Amino acid sequence: MTTGAIPFLEVLQQRSLVPDGCRAVLLVGSAAKGWSNAKSDYDFYLVCDEPWRAPNHGILNLPLDPPEIQTESFYAHDRRWEATYWLATQVKQILAKVSWEEFEKDRVAGQVLAGREEMLLERLTVCVPLLGGQWLAERQREVDASAFRSLIVTRSLGAADDSVEDALGQLESGDLHSAVLSARKALGHSVDALLEQHGQYGSHSPKWRPHRFRAANPAILSFDRYWAVETMQNFDPDKPEKWVTDVLTLCQDIAMKVEL
Repeated sequence: MTTGAIPFLEVLQQRSLVPDGCRAVLLVGSAAKGWSNAKSDYDFYLVCDEPWRAPNHGILNLPLDPPEIQTESFYAHDRRWEATYWLATQVKQILAKVSWEEFEKDRVAGQVLAGREEMLLERLTVCVPLLGGQWLAERQREVDASAFRSLIVTRSLGAADDSVEDALGQLESGDLHSAVLSARKALGHSVDALLEQHGQYGSHSPKWRPHRFRAANPAILSFDRYWAVETMQNFDPDKPEKWVTDVLTLCQDIAMKVEL
């Protein structure tokens, strides 16, 4: 399959980076979403049944069985390419971690999923299958039926609430500089929760938040208002407490309207 002008699968195959019997080869990340630029990497997930070592592989450790995944990086078509190799059984283990049974144990995403595990599930929801479209469709249905969304939204709401409490305490004590920073954190977490409710994950990478916002297009908050607050357009250095109070009010309003 060719995406745009680059035959991604052919390039990977020519470099002997697609193992025999590979279940799926997926273009993931910003390129798959149409958000990439000339400096962006091309990221790929390859799902296999057996462990496989690329010629110049790197190893990343995760709380899985087996407890590692492999990566292979190279340059082609003026971009850095990175292929990450997952076992199908590892994907199954990660999905088991976000079952409704696990969610009801009152745990949050940071306690359940490692960062790369969360990224895997997030990227599975929006990617381009170069090979294994049926495998991907089945996994997407499993992610959609799982507690993944509720788990991630709950984490963001909890982080937002913690930052709101910090900002309120700092306002009361007159620590206005710290209150501004805490309010900014609260805003980020609150907006992430709103976007995650709409299936726009990726809070680990705030640089894509505007893109995620436009993709989600939430009814309760316009992009223009969000962007005005995100970029502190109404911030008055002589009256920082007003900006902080307005932001915290917005965060609390979002929290009341976000559904798990």
